[in-house]
Amino acid sequence: MLYDETGECVIIDAACESSTEEDAMAGFISNQQLKPVMLLSTHAHIDHILGNGFVNQEFGLPLIAHPDSAAYLTNAKDYAAGYGLKLSRVIHPTEFLEDNALIHFGNSTLRVLHTPGHALGSLCFYSEAGDFVVAGDVLFYQSIGRTDLPGGDYDVLKHSIWTKLFTLPDHTVVYPGHGPETTIGSEKVSNPFIAIGS
Repeated sequence: MLYDETGECVIIDAACESSTEEDAMAGFISNQQLKPVMLLSTHAHIDHILGNGFVNQEFGLPLIAHPDSAAYLTNAKDYAAGYGLKLSRVIHPTEFLEDNALIHFGNSTLRVLHTPGHALGSLCFYSEAGDFVVAGDVLFYQSIGRTDLPGGDYDVLKHSIWTKLFTLPDHTVVYPGHGPETTIGSEKVSNPFIAIGS
């Protein structure tokens, strides 16, 4: 969740897998007196969409994603079953985001970066004012998103990172979908998969 002093917040990749995690999310929102205004998706792999139905039902938020994410949502229940996960409701996007679109909530702005390669329709959300980017599974600390799943392509992912993320200021903090945070500058020089010159 991202929120500012106005109390408005956006939920990115609602990945709640259990009622315990749903309760934790709802409890945090209640305790902090937040007002959820958007449900955003970095990409539609199953581990990033498990809680969309809960957020849609609990807060009345539609899913906002890239148009290409529909390719994964169509068969999401089958994918979930294959991983032993329960997915009771699949929420399809009713609003779509394209590269360089601006998202406004409260006093905050996020810029949409279309970054395919790990998955079709992958998006990152960049806050210039906050000096951070929510990177989904595109870029990790010393790693990158896997490219062996449907829609994955190493060369496309490398191009996305080099042209969309590595053009951000070096001090930009990267919040990945898994693992610890890092910075653009650190990954540019030391990431073994896509450091500049690799």
